[in-house]
Amino acid sequence: MTSDPSPFSDRTVLLTGVGGDIGATYLSGLVQAGANVVATDLPGLGEAGRALTSAASDTGPGRAVFVECDITDEKGVRRAVDTAIGEFGHLDSVVNNAAIYRTLGGKRPLVELAEADWELVLRVNVVGTWQVIKAAAPHLAVTGQGRIVNIASVVSRNGAPGFAHYVASKAAVEGLTRSAARELGVDGTTVNSVSPGLVDDAATRELNSEEYLRTAAISRAIPRAMVPDDLVGAVMWLAGPTSGFVTGQTLIVDGGGVFA
Repeated sequence: MTSDPSPFSDRTVLLTGVGGDIGATYLSGLVQAGANVVATDLPGLGEAGRALTSAASDTGPGRAVFVECDITDEKGVRRAVDTAIGEFGHLDSVVNNAAIYRTLGGKRPLVELAEADWELVLRVNVVGTWQVIKAAAPHLAVTGQGRIVNIASVVSRNGAPGFAHYVASKAAVEGLTRSAARELGVDGTTVNSVSPGLVDDAATRELNSEEYLRTAAISRAIPRAMVPDDLVGAVMWLAGPTSGFVTGQTLIVDGGGVFA
């Protein structure tokens, strides 16, 4: 008896922000589930990005290609979308993972933030996410079962101190998710967001102390550190065909640290 094909077989996914630990984990999970993935990250990361997609493709059964793309650049975003159509013939899902976080520097009180700090974070995390949705939406509509998954954060619920501009940007991602869900649902496209808790990865460790990570872990209903693999199931469900009547929602994945 043969096993059923994966629900991601012959699905094409555009995944942004593949260069970090979390993005690379999404990439691996999608390809192993059978998806064809156009993975993006900033210009200048081409060699590392191509190495990631090559390694993921080797695990199969899906295939991945890398495109250098700054999500704040409209031409770059359109090039990534065009690559999906050119390489695989269609675009079914988008995972908006790219965001500015690691390069924010140390935590600072909101009274010490400059206008330029706000402009940069909002430009990447909110406008960039919108740019990807805008470019992908017409192609997702063609399939009648398009999926958009935006990555928000539980910081918009708990107001983590020292990151006022980042917290505000992730709250805006949730609002954009709901608005886009209203507008794109007529085409069968769903738009949802996933809000991770504090993930114990390289980026988080650059910005947070060991004590901060330990406190976050023990405050959860499941009292342990959160790792990138903890996010894969939720993202893949919302990016796949079986979540077709779920839209405009934010799914918190943090081991029970925050209850919506």
